[in-house]
Amino acid sequence: MGKGGQGVASNERNGGSVRQRYTLDEIAEHNKRTDCWIILDGKVYDVSNFLRKHPGGARVLATYGGQDATDVWTAMHNDKALVGKYLKPLLIGEVSDTHETDLQEDFRKLREHVETNKLLTVEPMFYIWHLISILVLEFLGYLILSRLGTSWAPYLLAVFCFVISQAQAGWLQHDFGHLSVFNSRKLNHIAHHLIIGHLKGASSHWWNFRHFLHHAKPNIIKKDPDVEVANLFLLGETLPRLFGSKKRGFMPYQFQHIYFFLLTPLLLPTYFVWENLYFVIKRRDYWDLFFTVTFFYRMFASLSPILGGWGVFWLFMFVRMLESHWFVWCTQMSHIPNEVDFDHSKAWFQLQLDSTCNVDPSFFNDWFSGHLNYQIEHHLFPTMPRHNFKKVAPLVKSLAKKHGIRYRCKPLLTAFGDVVRSLEHSGEIWYNAYYEGLH
Repeated sequence: MGKGGQGVASNERNGGSVRQRYTLDEIAEHNKRTDCWIILDGKVYDVSNFLRKHPGGARVLATYGGQDATDVWTAMHNDKALVGKYLKPLLIGEVSDTHETDLQEDFRKLREHVETNKLLTVEPMFYIWHLISILVLEFLGYLILSRLGTSWAPYLLAVFCFVISQAQAGWLQHDFGHLSVFNSRKLNHIAHHLIIGHLKGASSHWWNFRHFLHHAKPNIIKKDPDVEVANLFLLGETLPRLFGSKKRGFMPYQFQHIYFFLLTPLLLPTYFVWENLYFVIKRRDYWDLFFTVTFFYRMFASLSPILGGWGVFWLFMFVRMLESHWFVWCTQMSHIPNEVDFDHSKAWFQLQLDSTCNVDPSFFNDWFSGHLNYQIEHHLFPTMPRHNFKKVAPLVKSLAKKHGIRYRCKPLLTAFGDVVRSLEHSGEIWYNAYYEGLH
């Protein structure tokens, strides 16, 4: 079949229009941004001209070009009836040789169970108390500095309060970004702007475009931005071997498990600040820029009379550096030690479990990680309120066991240690491939 999309299968009349039938091989050819088709529930959609209009960003839709996107589409949208209206004009045909595997069938039954048993329904008080604790901690930090002074003891105590408040606000914005709090998409977006913008000083759209890509294809090279770090780190086994054999890379990757500790505290206060500003200015996203400005205005207006302008700046940097450690270890412990590879069009359930692991549940681990210790369940059901992960986890584990798929769950400190061990292992692969045959 040529790129024009003239399928070899039969046509059928539907509602006065001809509906083309395409084979999976034919659909797979349309995997570029300028020529992008996806499959949803056995139907074929040409989304080439819709990519730039997609609220989640063009790249996240393009990652499934030429592939079946049924399960990821179902997982990422909690307002399917509304979204379905936008799909109707894009429908161009049906799949002639579609086949649902046993794994796909079982997972879709699990999805039905989740919806039927209201596991996507939120407990409002969980988030109300969470937000109150964040605001109280921030106010307490200000109160300590204003009442007790800026000597080292009250200063560090205030920093402690600010760090916890900021880290927990980060987990809260994550919930709103995934549309897992309100039933209304609009209300979730408004709340996300307020939390990530006014309380965190970051862009809602920047987070959405980056994070949804990660969820669509976790640990997939050239698709997941979280593993596009080859300028500093090589992850997994495939990329280090490829870079080493082609004599690529200018970092001493054999030491990446060491300089990881030096670069980790700089992620939030430097790179993420720069990337946020670059994103909103390039896209002229003035709404996100406004909320970012309100965060810094509020911080400097309240603390400058106590610390002075430069004192507030260095407090911000100190808090962000400590928070950066918290953020990096909690988010990367579930991904870096797992498979990092090119896209092999794996089924949704298989892809998430191959690239993700859990950390043992406990009151502290749940709170400390914002329930990202249930990373597997979060990736399978990203719109699920996090207080329900523990309810679906046994069912996910049972399904994995039935199909012989590894369900990883580790102690917290083991998960932290595996990050370092994985980086060291990847660095050794690169070093051996780069210097193979040399003495």
